[in-house]
Amino acid sequence: MSKTAKLDLGENQIELPIIEGTEGEKAIDISKLRGTTGFITYDNGLGNTGACLSDITFISGEKGILKHRGYLIEDLCKNSSFLETSFLVVNGELPNADQLNRFKTAIKEGSKIPEGVKNIIKSFPQDAHPMGITSAAMVALSGFYPQFLDQDLSADQKTQIIPLLMGQLKTICAAVYRHGQGKDFIDSDSSLDYTADFLYMMTGEKPNEDIAKALDVLLILHADHEQNCSASTVRVVGSSKANLFASLSAGIDALWGPLHGGANQAVLEMLAAIQNDGGGYEKFIAKAKDKEDPFRLMGFGHRVYKNFDPRAKVIKSYCDEVLEKLNVNDPLLDIAKGLETTALNDEYFAARKLFPNVDFYSGIIYKALGIPTNMFTVMFALGRQPGWMAQWKEMIESPAMRITRPRQVYQGKTSETF
Repeated sequence: MSKTAKLDLGENQIELPIIEGTEGEKAIDISKLRGTTGFITYDNGLGNTGACLSDITFISGEKGILKHRGYLIEDLCKNSSFLETSFLVVNGELPNADQLNRFKTAIKEGSKIPEGVKNIIKSFPQDAHPMGITSAAMVALSGFYPQFLDQDLSADQKTQIIPLLMGQLKTICAAVYRHGQGKDFIDSDSSLDYTADFLYMMTGEKPNEDIAKALDVLLILHADHEQNCSASTVRVVGSSKANLFASLSAGIDALWGPLHGGANQAVLEMLAAIQNDGGGYEKFIAKAKDKEDPFRLMGFGHRVYKNFDPRAKVIKSYCDEVLEKLNVNDPLLDIAKGLETTALNDEYFAARKLFPNVDFYSGIIYKALGIPTNMFTVMFALGRQPGWMAQWKEMIESPAMRITRPRQVYQGKTSETF
């Protein structure tokens, strides 16, 4: 195969380098296109544009594959913890026993948030959306850790700030939940593992091991997902050499949207709408099949995965286990199970690859755990944080880093007079 692509622009002909990734993806390098020809490319939504070279995550939507640093997501969920996966995503290798112990210790030491941040959380109305509070608390941390505001952090500073923020966000998320419930905050228990400690700070009770394990797997499934909206946002903000607090806060804001991290919240809102209509999910299955009806099933299918979401396959078994362990009697969950069973056995959905995705099952688990719907995206942010930090770290350490500045095709008025 030729290592260049030829582009014929009439008077201009140019050969563009072809870049091939380690998993076989191919890209045309257009970095010199405008300077050489005066042309730019137009790609609405950037769905066909590679904005960076990355070693972190590989996705094959056609084959249903998700890998972090070469490890299949199924194997990571089976053989590692969320903290081990976080270390892998950020540092490129799974930790040995000593590295993991030091990583855990640094996170536990960073799990006490400043009193000023607690006061900021408490200053919000109790019914304020948790994502807004979480974003504000994250960027507010910049005022309490000025040593990490340098434009170019040292290797030691990066080693310190990443576990610090993993500890801080865990406590912030739990505090945001408690604030919404009108309850006092609970301090971290250093004797507990990461996920169990988070559940303890939310509820005040040490959780069942199986429940904590299911949530730990769910966090692994959210750890990173390549150049999605929020990861790209973190890179865009970080490319200006904004500090990591600001970059992560921006990522939280991007995740808030219903087309991104808010999808699992949309699942529960859909289930509530079906319940309010009488609970007959069969009616809504028929509506989803009707091309003239604007209704669509939330939590089914995926923009990237064209056959199946590998994360959904993993979490389905844990979802069933959580429901069994908790013995929850909830009409919404009955509707969800009915939708799932129908979709998995209906030729219409099978032919279109509209299977339940990770958002569908994560929403059900959060609901079973008694977590309010508006907290779902905060849970997503807790899991996605290591991916955001890995994307930020990879970008700022790259010799090719430059500020992100897309072009546009102007279509406005050309001449106006007074």
